[in-house]
Amino acid sequence: MKVVLFCGGMGMRLREYSDVIPKPMIEIGYRPLLWHVMKYYAHYGHSDFILCLGHRGDVIKQYFLNYDECLSNDFVLSNGGRDLQLRSRDIDDWRITFVDTGLNANIGQRLQAIEPYLDGDDVFMANYADGLCDLPLPEYLAYFRRHDRIASFLCVRPNHTFHIVSLTHDGLVSGIRHVADAGVSINGGFFIFKKDIFRYIKDGEELVEEPFRRLIADEQLIAYRYEGFWACMDTFKDKQLFDSMYARGETPWQVWKTGGPERVRQGSWDGRTAQAAA
Repeated sequence: MKVVLFCGGMGMRLREYSDVIPKPMIEIGYRPLLWHVMKYYAHYGHSDFILCLGHRGDVIKQYFLNYDECLSNDFVLSNGGRDLQLRSRDIDDWRITFVDTGLNANIGQRLQAIEPYLDGDDVFMANYADGLCDLPLPEYLAYFRRHDRIASFLCVRPNHTFHIVSLTHDGLVSGIRHVADAGVSINGGFFIFKKDIFRYIKDGEELVEEPFRRLIADEQLIAYRYEGFWACMDTFKDKQLFDSMYARGETPWQVWKTGGPERVRQGSWDGRTAQAAA
């Protein structure tokens, strides 16, 4: 199944990096964020990628054109450095289509731009390129097939450190609680679409605005609630969180190493966990 990844945004809340490299190319350990997302899907057998490029798409192209397998694989060097034998490889079975979808395009426009590259596939997956998760993908795909709707997305708890405030009509504070305790759910990406999704998108529309409202009206949009690990790199503080987790060897999104989520930890990850980890 093809995987469409939205890689073209400006990443304005990460200005420390975005002027030089696109947000998906910010590194976690030896590899960029985009690689971690792609490695997740490839672990489950989905290695046919379509990258929706925009801001600094040249950086993403050059990275894969000059891909160095040695950075994240064991290897043997011999004969004075003239012979190199890799003990394992990353991207041998990956097929990557690079598509310039516009510098200022929104997600809906980027999705429309890659429709010709789907080759008639009835179902495909799509995702933002800045979110990592330990979601058991086969379970999610089975859920989508059982419900037989046009579109689905991952429903997660926010990992932000904000507090939600309740007010009376005259401004008196009647309650305050952490966003993780407020019963709020957000769109965590990890979309699955039938190709019928393109009938719901009009030119210039943002995907999760008007098209999703039409899907809701037709009862064609479902969400998969997930309580395991999910986090996105939206700010410099998020970058620090990922770096800290990687340094401690706590990388639950690397399902190719862990084999999948630790069930005992599900439900324990929230904004306060993220704040403490950072």
